[in-house]
Amino acid sequence: MSPHFELNEVTKKLPKHLHKFVIQQPYNEYTAQNQAVWRYVMRMNVAYLSKVAHGSYLEGLEKTGISIAQIPHMQGMNRILKEIGWAAVSVDGFIPPNAFMEFQAYNVLVIASDMRTINHIEYTPAPDIIHEAAGHAPIIANPEYAEYLRRFGEIGSKAISSAKDYEMYEAIRLLSILKENPNSSEKAIKEAEEKVAFLQENMGELSEMAQIRNLHWWTVEYGLIGNIKKPKIYGAGLLSSIGESKWCMQDEVKKVPYSIEAARVNFDITKPQPQLFVTPDFAHLSLVLEQFANKMGIRTGGLQGLQKLIDSKNLGTIELSTGVQISGVFTKVIADENGKPIYFQTTGETALSNRDKELIGHGVENHKDGFGSPIGKLKGINIPIENMSPRDLEAYQIYEGKQINLEFEGGIYVEGEVITGTRDLRGRIQLITFKNCTVRYLNEILFQPEWGIYDMAIGKEVVAAYSGPADVNSFLELGKVSETKTQKIRYSASEQDLYALYKEVREMRENNTVSERKIEDIFKELNRKFPSDWLLLLELYELTLHYKYKNASLILEKLEVLKCNKSYTKLIENGLALCN
Repeated sequence: MSPHFELNEVTKKLPKHLHKFVIQQPYNEYTAQNQAVWRYVMRMNVAYLSKVAHGSYLEGLEKTGISIAQIPHMQGMNRILKEIGWAAVSVDGFIPPNAFMEFQAYNVLVIASDMRTINHIEYTPAPDIIHEAAGHAPIIANPEYAEYLRRFGEIGSKAISSAKDYEMYEAIRLLSILKENPNSSEKAIKEAEEKVAFLQENMGELSEMAQIRNLHWWTVEYGLIGNIKKPKIYGAGLLSSIGESKWCMQDEVKKVPYSIEAARVNFDITKPQPQLFVTPDFAHLSLVLEQFANKMGIRTGGLQGLQKLIDSKNLGTIELSTGVQISGVFTKVIADENGKPIYFQTTGETALSNRDKELIGHGVENHKDGFGSPIGKLKGINIPIENMSPRDLEAYQIYEGKQINLEFEGGIYVEGEVITGTRDLRGRIQLITFKNCTVRYLNEILFQPEWGIYDMAIGKEVVAAYSGPADVNSFLELGKVSETKTQKIRYSASEQDLYALYKEVREMRENNTVSERKIEDIFKELNRKFPSDWLLLLELYELTLHYKYKNASLILEKLEVLKCNKSYTKLIENGLALCN
């Protein structure tokens, strides 16, 4: 089946389970006012960020095909992004963190397709195309940073979540959607804010995903770089916010050297950040990332890794010392007195793999009711089963057709008739299959003959534990698309009339059909029907100055009146500075 979005050299490598998060960019839904907001923010950004952003920013705008004049088309961005080995896809608002990270691991930027409203022109709590396209895309033109971003996605997509993380994701997604929609009720926003606040206060111990999400926030989203006393901006959240990009440079915002400690510093997505982290260079970002990865279950495994997977209540994978990988929802672990896992159990569909490729005959259809296996060495035998040669196996009576009784050091007993063994390409045994098998620990029966054939995974220890499956093709339904959809803004007839005026001005400018009479007519219509609209007035004033029309002074007078409204003062002053 063909995907519902355009594939290129980069996006065709995306695993199919990520396709469901991609949507068509709703370009025709952007109003002419949306386009004016984009143009205003981008002109402001380029003027200001040229002084305070990392040197890669302005250069990257050109390299990645980001236009100052209009909201970018995804296809156009992709034609240019592929030259630096990246791509972009359109998504509906926030997507689950693991999915977001996985896209990044494949060199794909996920770009929220919505566009902020004029009421949130300086900052929006919701992801939008200004944040994603104009914030993230330009910096990836820097090869060192692009590799950090890819590597972050690769490691982050394996981070284990807690059961509360997804609830928090849904709560933040809903709040951001409600806050961006001007039609939302105060009651709905207040309830959503209270839900987020409650969850933030009751998250308990931070999961791997919560911690790596913090690292992502304090670097990719809100990172500063260089000298701590006079840093530059590289984080997309700052690059895309004309309000915060100025605020963050003030002394009121505390600047802290970036370190692994940032993983434990939470953030509030709905408010400006009171503290930011400064990295000396992009190489330091990668160093901290590796320091954090060294603490993750994917590198430490063991009982702690297994317990993280059980607590997550989500699909995860453990890898044993033989390389055999077990993917499923882990529900049980038995440990010995030294804290070493001696038995694990999954519930429901489970798949077995090696080197991220499902073992033939060991997919979810073969293990639909779960999978359990002992871990460790046999009692009284120095050689682990995984290191036994065919001669060793024969000496210890472990071969086809033999009724055997295995006692593991941890106290797990396996009794049954060996049917066969499964080996990897190097000859290392990975599975032993039994019939008429009983597995027990003390007085607890873990497997009994009536349940059918028993496959025992071989491995003396758990070397890795991480989120998601080993083989992405093992499970058909990977990842969950939120049922809370971005709300399409309903525009009144009056608002549509206003946007028609914006469109007229835009077309005049783009088609070089500007006339003094036309500007005068639009100015009168604005005064009559939309006396508080400041952005279109700025666009008219810009044109009158460019063409040296006499009515420039009248429009300026009106802008000076609107400046008395504190909500518009800075916005108008900044816009006038661009015109002059």
